[in-house]
Amino acid sequence: MNVHPVRFVVTDDLRRSRLTVFFRLLLALPHLIWLTLWTYTMFIVIAFQWLWVIGAGHMEEDIHRYIGRFVRYNVHVNAYFMLLANPWPKANGREGYPIDLELDPAERQNRLTVIFRLILAIPAYVFMVVLHTVLNVIAFLGWFASLALGRMPQGMRDLGAYCLRFETQTYAYILLLTPRYPSLAGSSPPQPAVEQPPVEQPPGI
Repeated sequence: MNVHPVRFVVTDDLRRSRLTVFFRLLLALPHLIWLTLWTYTMFIVIAFQWLWVIGAGHMEEDIHRYIGRFVRYNVHVNAYFMLLANPWPKANGREGYPIDLELDPAERQNRLTVIFRLILAIPAYVFMVVLHTVLNVIAFLGWFASLALGRMPQGMRDLGAYCLRFETQTYAYILLLTPRYPSLAGSSPPQPAVEQPPVEQPPGI
């Protein structure tokens, strides 16, 4: 199985606090401000890394981890804001959130595809915009559902996670975290095998 290097891990239990759902926009505001400020600094980092990867053919591992934390933090904030998860995120972009990001280490990249990365990403970006509109609709309907039920319907959560995953893979491709194009196929971690009970043998066998 050809696993995408940018994957989601979903451990959310669907339960939602009605109080935090009602005030979700206000509660998410500090994270949205911090994410915006962090995004502005990334323009300088990515411009430098674009030139570096063209020359070296790969991204340095420490820079790869830093950009990965930024992308992961974007996942956490959007998952919280769009009601795909319930806990208030941490501001450091480290692993451990109910909608989390797994990211493989840096790998070598084709310099030609790096040079034309923004052009190559246009089809994925257009589809990402469509999915982001779907995600906004899910968040809007999920707000009412979570207030009424105290939980997020699993189908809505799963579809929202799919939209956010494709969006994240698109940003990871644009930000040179991976040379792999965003995948339309769902990507979830393998499920543990269910241990089967032993078969009882009849007496005398």
